Amino acid sequence: MIGNYINNELVRVTSERTLPVTDPANGKVIDQVALSSVSDTEQAIAAAEEAWPTWSKMTPLNRARILFRYKALVEQNMDELAELISREHGKVHSDAVGELTRGLEVVEFACGIPHLQKGEHSRNVGGDVDSHSMMMPLGVCAGITPFNFPVMVPMWMFPIALATGNTFILKPSEKNPSVSLKLAALLVEAGLPSGVFNVVQGDKESVDVLLSDSRVKAVSFVGSTPIAEYIYSQGSANGKRVQALGGAKNHMVVMPDADLDQAVNALMGAAFGAAGERCMAISVVVAIGDEVADKLAKKLTARIRELRVGPGYGQSIENEMGPLITHDHMKKVSAYIDKGAAEGATLLVDGRDCSVPGYENGFYVGGTLFDDVTPDMTIYREEIFGPVLSMLRAKSLNEALELINQHEFGNGTAIFTADGQAARDFCDNVEVGMVGVNVPIPVPMAFHSFGGWKRSLFGPLHMHGNDGVRFFTRMKTVTTRWPKNQQQQADFVMPTMK
Repeated sequence: MIGNYINNELVRVTSERTLPVTDPANGKVIDQVALSSVSDTEQAIAAAEEAWPTWSKMTPLNRARILFRYKALVEQNMDELAELISREHGKVHSDAVGELTRGLEVVEFACGIPHLQKGEHSRNVGGDVDSHSMMMPLGVCAGITPFNFPVMVPMWMFPIALATGNTFILKPSEKNPSVSLKLAALLVEAGLPSGVFNVVQGDKESVDVLLSDSRVKAVSFVGSTPIAEYIYSQGSANGKRVQALGGAKNHMVVMPDADLDQAVNALMGAAFGAAGERCMAISVVVAIGDEVADKLAKKLTARIRELRVGPGYGQSIENEMGPLITHDHMKKVSAYIDKGAAEGATLLVDGRDCSVPGYENGFYVGGTLFDDVTPDMTIYREEIFGPVLSMLRAKSLNEALELINQHEFGNGTAIFTADGQAARDFCDNVEVGMVGVNVPIPVPMAFHSFGGWKRSLFGPLHMHGNDGVRFFTRMKTVTTRWPKNQQQQADFVMPTMK
């Protein structure tokens, strides 16, 4: 029974509610996760609240040194962590290692917190008056994270939260909960004091406690747009600082002057890596001109049919794409393919009948390609979160820009071109938060910030980078005078600096 991690130790959950944890490669139930009650969640909040005064007063340098040790421990346990990810999520081992690597980049960024948390100073803003700002921690913070990146997304949050002097409660996805406990154990091994980092397994019942309890000062979330809207509205209504990243429909524009082989290679990884279960996956390719579209369709069709699909672990030759996370999600993605065909899109490659020998009960959908997709179709309007690529045809870059800008999501996008002016115009005019030029998945490095526009982000601040530091701190500005003589009389006018 997978339980909680509170005050630096594994804790049994008092609730009797449980959910099965399955290995998506073969469909077998491999564990049970306990779903925390209100009191279980409150236990974690109490532990974090008790630990905060001491942790927040520790010097930033000493907090950073714990994270330095943590980074080394994660690197030493990379293969074990990657195997946990593959067993419960399904992604292939090398992709799991890539997830860990991107998470560690944020740990490395947070190790520089003494510099990042310096604030500002001005001398003599007035006569013998100085002013300085301090970046102060908030208190107890919480992260609610999705199944598709059970390590990377938590690491977008807690390293910066801890480094800036906050305590943290992680509520991971109940679909793949085990790796969160390993992350907690490694933090303890690195020297993290009791109660500073806690893990609460659970569902909406736990989430609602984190959103309503006044001891929790900030909530960070990544997931679907409907849940992001709920998290943002409920948390904000209860006076919390909230950043909530929602859904995506990421377009890649292929110009006539693009290297088509390069574009196809980029699309294969961006659309079908992690079985399309990435918020930055390319799910729409916009071909400029029918000639480009026809060539892309032919090249993509051949490549998709050759995809190696199967388990993410235990193979002498690693597969390129693993299963989807659950049986229900497999059915959901298949239903989208049904819908696309019914609404008139041309189904060039159908992944619904994918079967892996020896793993017939796994949750597999093969790579799928639609052509002649139009903006009114369901497969274009909604986020599928699976290995389904839709191709639209546009006559010009301006028409492609109009398509992208009219979509409700604005998470990521890319353009493939050899024309610098076209790329510049695209970057200037596209209404999307993260843009790639000949880069299919433009996920910013840890020292930049991650976040979309429109209904892909709720709240003003993005994740990690400088925005991450701003989110987990609040500024206090101090104005100081050390007068040589006592003030002789009261001053009733608005103070001005002279």
